[in-house]
Amino acid sequence: MTGSARRRTGDSRYGERVPLVAAAVCPHPPLLVPEVAGSAAPELDDLRAACDTAVRRLLAAGPDSVVLLGTGPVTGPIRTPATGSLQPWGVDLDVPLVPGQPDRGGVLPLSLTIGAWLLTRHETPPPASTVPTSTPPVGTPSASATSTSATSAGAPAITAVQVAADAAPAELAVLADEVAATGERVALLVLGDGSACRGVKSPGYDDPRALAYDQRVAAALADADLDVLLDLDPVVSAELKAAGRAPWQVLAGAARAAGGGWRGDLLHHAAPYGVAYFVASWERV
Repeated sequence: MTGSARRRTGDSRYGERVPLVAAAVCPHPPLLVPEVAGSAAPELDDLRAACDTAVRRLLAAGPDSVVLLGTGPVTGPIRTPATGSLQPWGVDLDVPLVPGQPDRGGVLPLSLTIGAWLLTRHETPPPASTVPTSTPPVGTPSASATSTSATSAGAPAITAVQVAADAAPAELAVLADEVAATGERVALLVLGDGSACRGVKSPGYDDPRALAYDQRVAAALADADLDVLLDLDPVVSAELKAAGRAPWQVLAGAARAAGGGWRGDLLHHAAPYGVAYFVASWERV
């Protein structure tokens, strides 16, 4: 299921500052990686293709930096070097945050591991060198501990921020403002699943609220409707095991802080294993 886009206008109190230039929303099931899915890999071909389209559009916006944003055990930046692993899902595959990094370093949570894997499918060249940046507020994705500066043409810096699944809206608002204050052309690759309660065989068993919740999220992503995303209830989202709630709200807050209008395009919406997967692309208008 896909949806067409409409325009939404961000809050104008941020003036002409436009740090956020594009966003992509993708899910993060391990089965997205064909080596993990094995013989079932074709079942997610459409989802994989939609994610590829969203990432291509993200990179086509020409950002100075790409920030991977997904759920993790705590809220804050991931220090580089960092590596994710798919060993817990039966595949001996490591996924570095930055291609060609010198060592494994820190550990990426699943959401950011899948995000880094998606980027590797698009041959994003690593920066020619790594240079320190000035130290911004704590949690800002461009912090020197989390960022590499792209000095080669066409090579955006890759950074990552994890968000606790139970993070409160106020905490997410602060993180969104920090994204907006980076002073760079930032693109967000937002990783998050919808409810995990779509049917009796789903991870969270069946919950009659799940379908309406997912339909609401799908419409908000299609319309770039910031208000709907910001209004998602943390308690209900947790009960429905919707891992994307916190990252989506950071996206909405950052888009509002950037100001101007946004066009959303819902590229995919399905729940093949009782978990809702959304793929969307946002661009400025």
